[in-house]
Amino acid sequence: MAGKLTRMTAEQSRAWISLITTAELLPAALDAQLQRDSSLTHYEYMLLGALLRSGEMRLSDLAAATNATLPRASKVVSRLQQRGLVERESSVDDRRSVQIRLTGEGRRQTVLATPGHFDTVHRLVLDHLTPEQLNALSDALAPVIAGLDPLQRFGPQLPDK
Repeated sequence: MAGKLTRMTAEQSRAWISLITTAELLPAALDAQLQRDSSLTHYEYMLLGALLRSGEMRLSDLAAATNATLPRASKVVSRLQQRGLVERESSVDDRRSVQIRLTGEGRRQTVLATPGHFDTVHRLVLDHLTPEQLNALSDALAPVIAGLDPLQRFGPQLPDK
């Protein structure tokens, strides 16, 4: 027996299509700029940024902080290690766990990639919105993010208004 079909209002449909279109188009645009200017994918940049903020992290925590599976994070860390951007070492506290940290070159590449990335974020998103719209966007997405990530494991903590 088929269940009742949940419908969207015109307002809900417009908001959903806007959100999903942004979610589909923005990552490719960010990837293209970072690959062109810094030879990094957006995910690599996010991973390096998490390490830059924390100093070093367990691989499992790094995967959670970048919204990746452990195998994906491990594979990317291996690529970055081959490029001399990160170091991997067994944890002294827990031999089953692996600690990841930036090398000097990894720190340098992350810092050098940041201005171009921020310029792209401004050009593609931030410069199109007024301060009021930015606040409204943050406020509107906060409960969605809380529902998707109730343990707040992904990324840096968002500042309050």
